[in-house]
Amino acid sequence: MAIKTKFELKAGPATREAFGRELVELGRENRDVVVCDADLSKSTMTTYFAKEFPDRFISCGIAESNMVAIGAGLAYAGKIPFVSSFSAFVVNKGFEQLRVTAAYPRVNLKVVGTHSGISIGEDGPSQMSVEETALACSLPGFVVLSPADEASTRSLVRQAAAHVGPVFIRTGRVKAPIIYNGDQKFEIGKAVEVIEGKDVTVIANGLLVAEAIKAAEALDAEGVSVRVLDMHTVKPLDREAIRRAAVETGAIVVAEEHLVDGGLGVRVAQSVAEQAPVPMEFVGIHDTYAESGQPDELLDKYGLVARDVIAAVRKVLARKK
Repeated sequence: MAIKTKFELKAGPATREAFGRELVELGRENRDVVVCDADLSKSTMTTYFAKEFPDRFISCGIAESNMVAIGAGLAYAGKIPFVSSFSAFVVNKGFEQLRVTAAYPRVNLKVVGTHSGISIGEDGPSQMSVEETALACSLPGFVVLSPADEASTRSLVRQAAAHVGPVFIRTGRVKAPIIYNGDQKFEIGKAVEVIEGKDVTVIANGLLVAEAIKAAEALDAEGVSVRVLDMHTVKPLDREAIRRAAVETGAIVVAEEHLVDGGLGVRVAQSVAEQAPVPMEFVGIHDTYAESGQPDELLDKYGLVARDVIAAVRKVLARKK
């Protein structure tokens, strides 16, 4: 079957921008929605909420651990708190509080990390978060989301607010290609089959969904039918979509802007091993921190573009044969 594509992949807003805009909509609808930020509201885009609802916005200063604890306290008080900072700060600096004040009591806290991955660019490795998906997934009871574009971000932020329990959402700094229109439905724990395919499946999230689409379209011209799954929910995984992919296509590539050690790929591999073992390959960051540079150059240098997805598909297909 030829790939049915409707993707032009025009640049859309960054997923952090989509988060900030949707947060305002939630605030208008529900007075229990409150926001905490760690002195980065103009970057995390919680500034939109702060301007419209100053009485429901708390600036916590450069104190991410305290911010997480404050957010957990607000959840105990019956609020729906969103706490936000760069992923590298809110998860790494706030991890003990995420564990003790949010995960252990399973409070209704929403944690949003922005500037995730290496596409943050020139700010360099100290602010590049390449471990936070693994860390967030290690917290019992947490839902972990990594949307790909504006529409998916807005929908999943809204669903996170409705979900009772702790949630971590991974968003990015750079403009994200538009993948979805307003008709696509999103559900926590349910992957989206972006492209049909029968020879191999590429499972991706975040910016790598667009790269997977580019790879699938290029490979279709060579007669290779590639299924693309947007695994926007890293925890809980859509195990049934993974099982079907393994059984129906017989080979899987996982692509993510994260360390391959501990990220989406590890979780998918565990599910594949338990349900239907097939050959797998992994596109991601391999045991290193990136350097400072332009986002596009960094994604290219560290193997996170369509060319790398294509190479992984060819490798896994050779193993499949």
